[in-house]
Amino acid sequence: MARPFLSVIIPAYNEAKRLPLTLIDIDKHLEQQEYSYDITVVNDGSTDDTAKITSRFIPLIENLKLIDNKEHKGKGAAVRLGMLSVKGTWRLFMDADNSTSIVEFNKMIPYFKEGYEVAIGSRDVRGARMLPRQPWYRWLIGNLGNLLIQAILLPKVWDTQCGFKCFSDEAAEKIFHLTKVDGWGFDVEALAIAKALNYKIKSIPIFWANNPERAVPIKGYLQTLWEVVKVRWWLWRNTYNLK
Repeated sequence: MARPFLSVIIPAYNEAKRLPLTLIDIDKHLEQQEYSYDITVVNDGSTDDTAKITSRFIPLIENLKLIDNKEHKGKGAAVRLGMLSVKGTWRLFMDADNSTSIVEFNKMIPYFKEGYEVAIGSRDVRGARMLPRQPWYRWLIGNLGNLLIQAILLPKVWDTQCGFKCFSDEAAEKIFHLTKVDGWGFDVEALAIAKALNYKIKSIPIFWANNPERAVPIKGYLQTLWEVVKVRWWLWRNTYNLK
């Protein structure tokens, strides 16, 4: 098979109920595009039928693949494995619940032609929309957390945690061979390494279908901030061997 223009990576942990409609939506939209694509689901040790459901769709979606991990390691580990396993010229990971539809990817393409090698969906830049709105306390916690992330690692990068990010093949290979974080803070680590490697990063306004039932727990915010501190320390110590 020829190398696809786009590889879509879906990290999935106990997503048997949400994944079918997401796979159908992705394939429906991408088959209308002129560029080639494939879809890879990385099952992160699910205890439900995520792997079985994905396998049932493989005969129906020609370019669908499954990486079936038996052990639950975390979203960061699943994305890393996907990024380093696919062959697409552009490699995008998105959430299994389809909070951001694959149609948003086409907004990124013009910026690739301008030399950007990392494009990230953002809910906090002009033109972005989120429905329904977050409760005020989650909005406050999220924005305070982002300000801390900007102060420590990524100045002027709003919304580091949106689950819709795309990397060129070269950037993906270099960045994800270096990442260490398996949990919630993997997005920040990947972007911090991209910045350290002088890759151009573009924030793209997206539409986010907010699901209150899928909100990150408070301990997830605390874990992310701790991982941000560790990434800052690793950069200071040159643990990534970037120099």
